Formats: sequence, C-alpha cells, structure tokens
Amino acid sequence: MSPNVLRIALAIAATALLGACGFHLRQSAALPAGMEKVHLTVVGGGRLERELSRALGNSNATVVDKPGAGIAELAITQNSFRTDSLTVSGTARVTEYAVRYHVEFNAKGPDGTLLVAPQQVDMSREFSYDATNTIGTAAQTEELQRSLIGDMVQSILFRLQAARTHPPAPDAAPAPSAQ
Repeated sequence: MSPNVLRIALAIAATALLGACGFHLRQSAALPAGMEKVHLTVVGGGRLERELSRALGNSNATVVDKPGAGIAELAITQNSFRTDSLTVSGTARVTEYAVRYHVEFNAKGPDGTLLVAPQQVDMSREFSYDATNTIGTAAQTEELQRSLIGDMVQSILFRLQAARTHPPAPDAAPAPSAQ
C-alpha cells in the first residue's frame, strides 16, 4: 500500500469517526421555528452582540435592526464581567483571580410566545497572578473574557436549539411584549 493511499484512508476514517461521535462545527444551531428573522437586544452590546449576531446568521437567521410583525425577539437582559480574588500569598498579595461572566436572556417567537424562558448563565475562568508582570495580567484577563464570550454564545445557541427540540407546552401564555 502506498503512503498516499494510506493517508487518504486515514483521513476518511478520521472524518467518519468525527461524524459518528456527534462532532458538529461551532457557531451554528438548528433554531426554533419562527426564528428565521430575529431582533437581537443586548444590554451592554459590544463583543457579545457582534458574536451572537454572527452565530445567528450562521444558523440561517436574519438579524434585523428593529422589532416588528413576524420577527422573533432574543433579549440579553444582563451582560456583565467581574474579577474576584481567589487566593492571597503570605505577603498579602493576590496570587489567583477568577474572571466571572454573568448573562441573562430570553427568547420570544414572532407571535409573542415564550420560546426560551428567562435564564441566567454563569461562567468563570481562573488564572494565576504574577506581580512582576502586570501588563501580562491585563492581556490575560482580556483573552479570558474573549474566550468566555465565545463559550456564552455557544451556550445560548444550545439553549435555543433545545427549545426547537422541546417546545414549550401549548397552554403556555404569551409573554408580555416590551414596548
């Protein structure tokens, strides 16, 4: 067997194994019915809004600027970071921090029915602090925040996808509209 044939066979086998284990590309989800057009509201906006808009687009939804008839609503009502001290050395210097990310959101269908009840998601990352490299610490915190935002987008998409698989009970009352 030639080396090229062996490489091709290994590539095909690896692709088959990834498909069999449930591997899916990130940043796309099967959204609930009615979310073809979505108005996205993000308190604090910024990176979460940009990444969530991109992810919704990758999931075949069109993100529109204004709410209206036939348009679903995805509202991020809380979006905040905080940094907490975890450990302190014998010389009273902080040696470990945690970057914590808190998001609250809900989703309504075009007819005002609640697709995803208000939920809160908390994530965190921990890191060691080096008092001799304070510039590195700022960059480290920024990178952790970027990573947490990417994970949060995935978490929201997974919850939206779950709402498609498990729709709310038919007797669920429509959510009050925000005006």
